[in-house]
Amino acid sequence: MQTYLGLDLGGTKLLIGEVTRTGAVLRSKRYSTGYTRQRDAVTGMMAALENYRVTVGFAGDLTAVGAGVVGTVDNPRGEWIALGHEPTEAPVPLAAMLTERLGVPAYIDNDVRSAVTAELVLGCGKYSDNFIYLNVGTGLAAGFVINRQILRGANHNAGEIGHMSVDITNRDACICGRHGCAENAVSGAGFTHMVKKYGRTDLLLPDTGRADVPRLFTLAAQGDADCTAIADYAADTLACVIMNLVRVSDPDMVVFGGGIMSDAWFQERVRARLEPGTMRGVTHGLVPSSFSPHIAGLLGAASLGMR
Repeated sequence: MQTYLGLDLGGTKLLIGEVTRTGAVLRSKRYSTGYTRQRDAVTGMMAALENYRVTVGFAGDLTAVGAGVVGTVDNPRGEWIALGHEPTEAPVPLAAMLTERLGVPAYIDNDVRSAVTAELVLGCGKYSDNFIYLNVGTGLAAGFVINRQILRGANHNAGEIGHMSVDITNRDACICGRHGCAENAVSGAGFTHMVKKYGRTDLLLPDTGRADVPRLFTLAAQGDADCTAIADYAADTLACVIMNLVRVSDPDMVVFGGGIMSDAWFQERVRARLEPGTMRGVTHGLVPSSFSPHIAGLLGAASLGMR
């Protein structure tokens, strides 16, 4: 049985798992992370990989390995360029390092485009050649599939839609240096920003200082004025982003990913704001990701090897 190993590296965890060609997860193990430097992250990944090989092992005939990592990745060269948006260290030849360690072909990409690859190989790509994958989580990003090709860009930064300015009257500064950016309104970081702006410290989680988004949505649904205003502004922003992207890339499907869009109440608020005339070509509709958020990153990493 041919299998594919996936390494899904996020801000707080590394999930390693073995996956079949049909997307069944055979084995997996989670490791805690929290790295701030690429070299430290790579050292930790290699140590975890060795631990996985010894304590878990492989169930099938390992064919390829894929790694989905945060930050900027040169997929064709197999290099991890930066942990964030700006390089602070020399690029890491992560694909070559994984091949040397495991003796099979290895491929890497950033976390969002890995999720897009999973959709293309195992999910909605079975019936769509042109779709947008919209990830609404800690940040706001997208992946574009156009004629079955994933859009990457000259600097491997295509899809940073969180830094689209969608409210030119809003003077709240974004980390990118602009104002009125979508990510400041609709993302984990954005909800935290808005909660603080409204002075609702009761909606901040004591252990992380981040907004308790599920509770914010619950209170909004119950009529809390502040929470309703924050949620409505986020829904307005995301609907505007979606329609802008639809006009630019002409997809027949929009796929929702990320924890925030798993909330049915908020999802319906967004849908209600989409203009039918703009969305008429999206014939397959707006659909949730094919995969559970808990394993989407792992399947994305493994699917890099499949493709």
